[in-house]
Amino acid sequence: MGAEHLMQCMEVWGGNRAVNNGVVMPGIDAWVYSQPFEGHEAGGDVHYVSSCATGRITRVLVADVAGHGELVAETADRLRHLMRKYINYLDQTRFVSRMNTAFQDAGMDGRFATAVVATYWAPASLLTVSNAGHPRPMIFTARNRAWSFIGPKTNEQKGPINLPLGVERPTTYDEVSVPLRCGDLVLFYSDSLTEARFRAGRVLGEDGLLEALNAIDASQPQSLVRALLAELRRRGIGESLDDDVTTLLIRRNELALRMRTADIIGNGWRLAGRMARAATGHGGPIGWPEMSKEVIGGLFWRRLNKKAPE
Repeated sequence: MGAEHLMQCMEVWGGNRAVNNGVVMPGIDAWVYSQPFEGHEAGGDVHYVSSCATGRITRVLVADVAGHGELVAETADRLRHLMRKYINYLDQTRFVSRMNTAFQDAGMDGRFATAVVATYWAPASLLTVSNAGHPRPMIFTARNRAWSFIGPKTNEQKGPINLPLGVERPTTYDEVSVPLRCGDLVLFYSDSLTEARFRAGRVLGEDGLLEALNAIDASQPQSLVRALLAELRRRGIGESLDDDVTTLLIRRNELALRMRTADIIGNGWRLAGRMARAATGHGGPIGWPEMSKEVIGGLFWRRLNKKAPE
């Protein structure tokens, strides 16, 4: 694992290239391992981590985009653009919905992707997950010292719900919220793990992945993915998998958020700078803050800041 990067407010980190690195934010550590198929420099898996202007909202995205090459690179850029646009939104439903419609807009018609999006609200230590046809994330609770899945195994509701991005519009995406305690881990991953095959041809599947994770030591998250791949090889999975491999592991840490008045003013100036560049036709999206009592009011009244989102 490479050196860990300290995330700055209003930063979006990630892409679709090979990486083995970590980032640190108030309340959350994250480690990304992404290896495109056959050693290519870039692949079809996209990963992003973002931190809002006040450091209270951390968002992660893992997507598996159909296609390769410049097509995926362009899609990754559009997803980064949307991450920036909604970086200061606690409510992720608009972001997920906009991702879905983006895949059906001009220039992206016919493309699709599976994706999982999660938003961590530091004041309430709450992680909210939305899934668009992607493999279910897994959570390790430090209290029970065991892994389990986040979200139901199958969709029992009828109609267009939780479909991959770009398949149908409109589509509804459920949300599942889980509290995170210090030491808890959440693993997001691409389907190359669950679809990995033993030498005899049998697919590993969710149950096999869960069994492999529970067989390794989770006390060293920096090396957990390396240990997982070694365990899969020990169980009979080949040295290389037949697709891009991407994992994004987060851990609740004890790093407290201490926003000083100077920090708030400084981030306000950054937002004003983005507005000025946008007015002249330069720069990316502004990243307007969500007009909610938690996001705005919580800056001035801690009682609102610590209230869990409904």
